[in-house]
Amino acid sequence: MPQMNPKKLRVATVWLSGCSGCHMSFLDQDEQLLELAKQITLVYSPLIDAKEFPPDVALTLIEGAVANEEQKEMLKTVRAKTITLVSLGDCAVTGNVVALRNRWPQSDQAIIDRAYNDPTNLHPQTPQQVPKLLSQVQPLHEIVKVDHYIPGCPPNAKLINYVLTELIAGRIPLREEHAKYG
Repeated sequence: MPQMNPKKLRVATVWLSGCSGCHMSFLDQDEQLLELAKQITLVYSPLIDAKEFPPDVALTLIEGAVANEEQKEMLKTVRAKTITLVSLGDCAVTGNVVALRNRWPQSDQAIIDRAYNDPTNLHPQTPQQVPKLLSQVQPLHEIVKVDHYIPGCPPNAKLINYVLTELIAGRIPLREEHAKYG
């Protein structure tokens, strides 16, 4: 079994409520991923087959807003096991499209019940496994401390690469020179 390079930074990515566009932009770094691979070990991600979030992660990029109890607990676990946490994309930064659900009045609970809790919507051989929805969708920073933000829907690959290479080098990325909100 190959030994891990102890000098490589332990990096993770997490996908909460979002479209996976941020992970697609991460992959759009193309050849620059080969350079990153020399400096990092991807220890957890939807791009690999890790089942539990590991300890001692140097840097975690999180895509998506927090929409249910399971995601909220995952976010707290990630924060506890990560040195530097980065909100990746507008859903993680502001709630974006996922947070449109917040505009529904509580009286529209019937819509949520019909979509998520009605047993007639389930395939007969599939047990219901939808985590309990939060009353409001939240961006990451409303639940845990976030160290850096990468805006965009999705953020472009050049911006993701810039932020990653700066953080890997131990520098604070000057995002204002590379991206703006809105």
